Amino acid sequence: MWKFIKKWVLRLVIFFFASTVLATVCYKFLPVYVTPLMLIRCVGQLSDGEKMVLHHDWVKIDNIAPDLVQAVVASEDNRFMEHKGFDYEEIRKAVKENQKRRRPRGASTISQQTAKNVFLWPKSSFVRKGFEVYFTFLIETFWSKKRIMEVYLNSIEMGKGIYGAEAVARYHFSTTAKNLSRSQCALIAATLPNPVRFNSAAPSKYILGRQAKILTVMGQIGPVIFEKEKK
Repeated sequence: MWKFIKKWVLRLVIFFFASTVLATVCYKFLPVYVTPLMLIRCVGQLSDGEKMVLHHDWVKIDNIAPDLVQAVVASEDNRFMEHKGFDYEEIRKAVKENQKRRRPRGASTISQQTAKNVFLWPKSSFVRKGFEVYFTFLIETFWSKKRIMEVYLNSIEMGKGIYGAEAVARYHFSTTAKNLSRSQCALIAATLPNPVRFNSAAPSKYILGRQAKILTVMGQIGPVIFEKEKK
């Protein structure tokens, strides 16, 4: 019996690693049309007796305003282009600050958020964090920074039932992701800590304050230039 269990556990482990690596390699080239979060939100809407709302249109990063790339880096992950998936400086700061804060702050990078959005579920736990570390390592190994950003901007929740840059541009600003203005990009980035609670189409005073701070940081960090674009 013990040998039988060991054999099947080994098979499951091999299957897990093989399938996750294969999925990561496939997503290096293929659009991510649906994520676990999208499905969970849809099920939640139906169980609450609401109409199912899902707006998501995949677009290439070349069809997304560069200011939006700059805005999310300024807001979410200043060292995105420098780290290998984990910002240890921000992690140290968060650990130190959380000793005094009532509400602990996170230090997730854009890479970590992308790994979570594409492969995992939203509810935080030690188990999910462990898987998040693993998938972050995978995408940083197999994907370029440009691809990570492309998937991130297409899969992240940006409003109730709204996922990705093209959908939020269309339903909140009546434009396209490519034609978003600098201020609109900063406004979208300002809502990302909680895009269901905060609405970029009708920003509160708090969100407008965050937008102003993000615009300032955008001016400090300058444009985000990916490897093939560097001269």
